[in-house]
Amino acid sequence: MRQIILDTETTGLEPSEGHRIIEIGCVEMVNRRLTGNNFHRYLQPDREIDNGAIEVHGITNEFLADKPRFAEVVDEFLAFVKGAELIIHNAAFDVGFINHELQKVNPALGRIEDHCSVLDTLIMARKMHPGQRNSLDALCKRYEIDNSHRELHGALLDAEILGDVYLAMTGGQTALILGGEGEGGNTVTGATIKRFGADKPRLKVIRASAAELEAHETRLNGINKASGGNCIWLKEPTPPEGKPA
Repeated sequence: MRQIILDTETTGLEPSEGHRIIEIGCVEMVNRRLTGNNFHRYLQPDREIDNGAIEVHGITNEFLADKPRFAEVVDEFLAFVKGAELIIHNAAFDVGFINHELQKVNPALGRIEDHCSVLDTLIMARKMHPGQRNSLDALCKRYEIDNSHRELHGALLDAEILGDVYLAMTGGQTALILGGEGEGGNTVTGATIKRFGADKPRLKVIRASAAELEAHETRLNGINKASGGNCIWLKEPTPPEGKPA
């Protein structure tokens, strides 16, 4: 299963008012493991950034002056996300901007939903934690994920944090593999996501002591007596049909 955790930064809040995407960050995850093969681009929006937006993400007009336009990276972007499930926090915002950009380049490109599916972690969080705050910062606090390095919003940084949050929300480990460069040459820093690699020592196996085994056996016998001899843990497994016991 290939999933892409995605986030964007923009010049403002409404694409209908001519606001544009200025940063796209995508983090690839395959079978719930972060691969390090990320997609990250800053974009020239051909318009001024709202002062309020600059206060949120810190990206300035001067910084973007020499960056490519969305039309120059759209093929690479669509190739990266094609066929994957996009994981986005407050997906309506990012999807609205992406679809606006696609239409500006070429209406024949369709919508992002024509290229991949979309999972909104904000909707998921609201169902899991009704009546509570479900911003990315609030979820980090709830699931004890360190986001102290997040002084400003950033598309790639927020996508990496959301990856940890998503794994925690869906019951998986948040500290997985890798630390280094992905196939695309983008470095994933250990400061943002902690991972266990093959160089780590194997987990120590602690076996039950004789006293613990005896206590366990006593407990099972008590269950067996109380259930009229129906303790399943004391029954011999039934061999598959056609095989000797």
